[in-house]
Amino acid sequence: MRPLDFPLLADENIHPDVIRALVLPRKDVTSVVGDGLGGRSDAEILQHAHAQGRVILTHDADFGTLIIAQEKPFTGIIYLRPGHISAHYVLEVITAIASTPVDVEPPFIIVAERKADTVKVRIRSHGSEAQRG
Repeated sequence: MRPLDFPLLADENIHPDVIRALVLPRKDVTSVVGDGLGGRSDAEILQHAHAQGRVILTHDADFGTLIIAQEKPFTGIIYLRPGHISAHYVLEVITAIASTPVDVEPPFIIVAERKADTVKVRIRSHGSEAQRG
């Protein structure tokens, strides 16, 4: 399954315009705020997303600590770097992820980083790592 085909849970740091743009073609995107999790800990958000089979879309690297160092169960994390940038910029990074021709199985982590006009996408699934650029 392609990474963006999974149901998504957008973290609080994802711009509302990004969420609205994803809802149109996807129809299965919820937000932390919309699910009543505003202000909750990352661990609670991770647990909620996993219980629903949702992949977390975030700018927050702390989810990586939870799943790697603390071995918390998860479905997937899509970590967009750098964070706290314009919705347009974030949507271009998401488009790069969507165009990456790879299928993933949970649990997986995607790190997408944009520098200038280049987006680097790293995908880690079941202990293996692939890079696309």
